[in-house]
Amino acid sequence: MNKRKAVISLAGYEDIFEDSMESGEREEVVRLPISQFHTFRNHPFRVLDDEKMEETVKSVKQYGILMPGIVRPLNTGGYEVIAGHRRWRACELAGLKEMPVLVRNMTDEEATVIMVDTNIQREDILPSEKAKAYKMKYEAMKHQGSKGEKFTADLVGEAAGESGRTVQRYIRLTELIAELLDAVDHKVISMKVAEKLSYLSVEEQGWVWECVKTASVQIQDRQAECLKTQSKQGLLHPAMVQDILMKKTRSRGQVTIPEKRIADYFPATYNKQQIEEVIYLLLEQWKKRQEGEKDGEHNKI
Repeated sequence: MNKRKAVISLAGYEDIFEDSMESGEREEVVRLPISQFHTFRNHPFRVLDDEKMEETVKSVKQYGILMPGIVRPLNTGGYEVIAGHRRWRACELAGLKEMPVLVRNMTDEEATVIMVDTNIQREDILPSEKAKAYKMKYEAMKHQGSKGEKFTADLVGEAAGESGRTVQRYIRLTELIAELLDAVDHKVISMKVAEKLSYLSVEEQGWVWECVKTASVQIQDRQAECLKTQSKQGLLHPAMVQDILMKKTRSRGQVTIPEKRIADYFPATYNKQQIEEVIYLLLEQWKKRQEGEKDGEHNKI
């Protein structure tokens, strides 16, 4: 692996524009027709015409594009946008025909790393976007043969300041069906629960989604763990999914025993603490007997 490739593999956003300077090259910013631009293949990040875009358009009209984008030439003609999709859209909305960019020849892996690193620190990124982006960068770096003291997942998370474990959790989300992944984006399903559900098959996830959709079920972590366990054992079926997710824990409410009801069972010299200790001891013995009787019945079957 040459020096430039290694730098790109591990570079953060601030280093991307300095890379060529460190290698002794001097890149020229050129203005290219935006009609020749093409979206990055499988670009995982949204480009929305929202309020933030309106603010960007106003800035572009007043000051122009302050930071050039990064593109690479395509063999089929035109240029693939690596960094600057929102700036490109702002130029379109502002009525500009050209945009300042740096033109670089790079491999698919190098382009993917830069594309992810220049977007991953945005504040409005959805879990689904981060999941797809991390997976793309992870696969790109694995293909590059990234090795060293750190695991690839740790290297992937460096640009965003996240641990390798967090990166792996996000990548697991790419195993979810579209409906469940959308539910994560809308905070209907938590990340912790979603990670467990990602181990279910596509069919099993479909059963889960039906419950969430029809009954507005809020899946708890213990329920997701149960679904994962049953799926791993090959026992999960639609009725079981419904039973696990629809079952609610019944609250017994507060239990109060009048003092008169238990006074005759204890010596008059016993204080409140002594009475409670005896009751807890008897209840513990009763619980063990109950469990023993259940085990006995099970062995008879």
